[in-house]
Amino acid sequence: MPPIADLALFALALAAAGVVSGLLAGIFGIGGGAILVPVFYQVFGYLDVPEAVRMHLSVGTSIAIIVPTSLRSFTAHRKRSAVDMDLLKSWIVALPLGAILASVIAAFISSVGLRLVFVGIALLVALRMLFNRETWRIGDTLPGGISRQIAGVVIGTLSGLMGIGGGVLNNTYMTSFGRPIHQAVATSSGVGVLISIPGIFGYIWAGWGEPGLPPGSTGFINWIAVALIVPIALVVTPWGVRLAHAMSKRQLEIGFGIFLILVALRFLYSIYG
Repeated sequence: MPPIADLALFALALAAAGVVSGLLAGIFGIGGGAILVPVFYQVFGYLDVPEAVRMHLSVGTSIAIIVPTSLRSFTAHRKRSAVDMDLLKSWIVALPLGAILASVIAAFISSVGLRLVFVGIALLVALRMLFNRETWRIGDTLPGGISRQIAGVVIGTLSGLMGIGGGVLNNTYMTSFGRPIHQAVATSSGVGVLISIPGIFGYIWAGWGEPGLPPGSTGFINWIAVALIVPIALVVTPWGVRLAHAMSKRQLEIGFGIFLILVALRFLYSIYG
């Protein structure tokens, strides 16, 4: 067990992560998971959580934190009439189904596999954001019917495996069909709600009875980390919403892209460094 002073330092690091995750939830509608997962991975490693469950615990704990931050972000964005409620209603089954599928996969996939999923998706989305052009559109109208439902399941599944609220993928999905980035960000906050709630139960089930989990854990969710971060993130999230509506489309895209590349590089280092 690390010294008390070191534990206090990491508690401060978690608190700082709560501030950042709250801002990200408001700015990008992503629930903050993209920053929390690598922070948790470091902290749990320092606390000697076994490698076999460390990434799973990081992802599951991030999913739990996304519930209140996404709800807070969604409420703030909806007050500004920026959310596409029709899209959210059409995904009311598809997104939770994807989140449940992710937890089933997480029960069998390795720690390295989870990290590689995170890296691959983050890099692809980052490159699109950084080099985005108006001509890089799949279409001018969001698809309906079975195509939309498949997209919802895919977004829910991949987001559940990354420990994020779906904003990373939904922002890309909506902007690829000509929707404004600000509307995509606002709608993503609602996507996070639909993915994270079933995700909590899925990651509890997936990690139930696993050896090596730290105190305060239920399955792959550590409630001590949740309790430290959630209050801070809830206070900060509305600030991020205000920033999101004050920034230009290109500023949002560049900032989002750079952020994702940094996170991806960090995980690559943890695997091959």
